Amino acid sequence: MTVERALLLRLRVREQRRAIHLPLPIPGITSKGALENGEHLIATAPSVRHEAVNAPKDVEPENALVMARREARKPAQSRAVFLTSEPRRTSRRTFDKARDVWNAFRCAMPTKIEWTDETWNPVTGCVKISPGCKHCYAEKFAERWRGVVLPNKRLHVFHDGFDPTLRPERVMQPLAWKTPRMVFVNSMSDLFGEFVPDEFVASVFDVMHRTPQHTYQILTKRADRLESWTRRAPWLAKAKHIWLGVSVEDRKYGVPRIEHLRHAIAGTRFLSIEPLLEDVGVLDLRAIDWVIVGGESGPRARPMKEVWVRSLRDQCLAASVAFFFKQWGGAQKHRTGRVLEGRTWDQFPTRGRDAGVQRQERQLHARP
Repeated sequence: MTVERALLLRLRVREQRRAIHLPLPIPGITSKGALENGEHLIATAPSVRHEAVNAPKDVEPENALVMARREARKPAQSRAVFLTSEPRRTSRRTFDKARDVWNAFRCAMPTKIEWTDETWNPVTGCVKISPGCKHCYAEKFAERWRGVVLPNKRLHVFHDGFDPTLRPERVMQPLAWKTPRMVFVNSMSDLFGEFVPDEFVASVFDVMHRTPQHTYQILTKRADRLESWTRRAPWLAKAKHIWLGVSVEDRKYGVPRIEHLRHAIAGTRFLSIEPLLEDVGVLDLRAIDWVIVGGESGPRARPMKEVWVRSLRDQCLAASVAFFFKQWGGAQKHRTGRVLEGRTWDQFPTRGRDAGVQRQERQLHARP
């Protein structure tokens, strides 16, 4: 079910007199356009109320619009008028499905990840390509729901487990977010995976380009595709709100990704050195704005040594690169915490800088 169809069904249920606050523009819907079966949605000024208007069959769309505007004079707080030639009844099951589609379009996913506010997943599922993927938290979460059917007979959103899945109904979600936020893009996948078409990647970046009030963090292990794709998007050089990063877990697979990132077109570049599986040595941090370091967590977590973390912290300080220490990890990460040498390290790159490196800090989930 598309977002447009879900919207139509919600507005069609006359017995459900609920206010539906819709952002404009509504994806896929023009200011005045036929949608299907002669139905029309006329997007109007913010003062117009949501009201199902039953236009007589012999009334032309233009006259129906006049009727809708007359209805709009009634006090209310909505943003669209739905016009249909005849009333229809909609079942509770269909209404619930439409509501779920609309909620999926509107809502993001809160997260406990310390260096972001929310996650946005227009793609879910992935394919493992390096040792850093061995104990993937996203795979573990998604596979729990493989084959699950909910009590209402609908399939769970992860019914197919961690199989790569495009979710186009989520692409427009940020357009509905009013409050600026820091967004981790595709926490449950890799946007630059070989299973994501270039056109789909472009649609995701287009939404990010249209919503500069948010800060987007895109992390990938496919650094070669990141470099080649950004070469076709020169506008990214000025998009300070779009942060592009690569994962670095070891010397063999992780460190070579840094060079691809350095040659990619980006307003802000960052490294996620997590899980840190070995001493990665001295890194070339030129053109890198931010470094995140963390150990692996979970029952089979591979150990991380403190000397590796201190080395990376010192390199960042020497290069004036913002440093964020996420966690020590382990089987019970809430006990090991995230304190390094008596303090937490919560540095972030400052948005909108043109020269030099400035840093800002904020305390998040600090533990003694």
